[in-house]
Amino acid sequence: MAEYTFFTNPMSRGQIARWALHEVAADYEQVLVDWKAKPAGLLAANPMGKVPTLVHHSETGDRVVSECAAVCAYLAEMHPEAGLLPSDAELADYYRWLFFAAGPLEQAIVGKSMGWEVPKEREGMVGFGSFDRTLAALRGHFSGNAFVCGARFTMADVYVGSQIDWGLTFGSIPPDPEFVAYAERLQARAAYKQAKGIDNDLIEETRK
Repeated sequence: MAEYTFFTNPMSRGQIARWALHEVAADYEQVLVDWKAKPAGLLAANPMGKVPTLVHHSETGDRVVSECAAVCAYLAEMHPEAGLLPSDAELADYYRWLFFAAGPLEQAIVGKSMGWEVPKEREGMVGFGSFDRTLAALRGHFSGNAFVCGARFTMADVYVGSQIDWGLTFGSIPPDPEFVAYAERLQARAAYKQAKGIDNDLIEETRK
């Protein structure tokens, strides 16, 4: 049995988790999920039926991890040999931007995509304030940093970078120079290319 069972669909956030799996060279078996007929194994592991869901077949028993940011962080912890955990000096940026991307950034992007407008006087009631303020904060960080933690790639870049990469591809994030340059650095990574190649091939197969 592989160390991990990976429930995914190539046209989903599962692409983020696959990239993370490849960054740590994890031994995994994929289970492709049909939206209309979700496998019993997925529903047993995650009653919400969401992908990605990862089952770690550890020495102490099966452990279930869902939510992309959590999957990324968990894999980095389980595979310290990959060198993707933050140093003490990098820890603040690592957690700050990982959770920023999982919270305010995703909320801001989804809200804009859905056409939801937050009244100016109520911006303090939502975690992202406004789409423009959220993007400005992220843009400001990458104007002076090559990666989330400065000059070095960490697992936080898999999640934060996926949000930006996806947003640039589908137009939900503007092609500002800081975002484009960051995405290009990530796209040059071998693990990114491997993971994307698998998902792109699977997407092509579904179209035949």
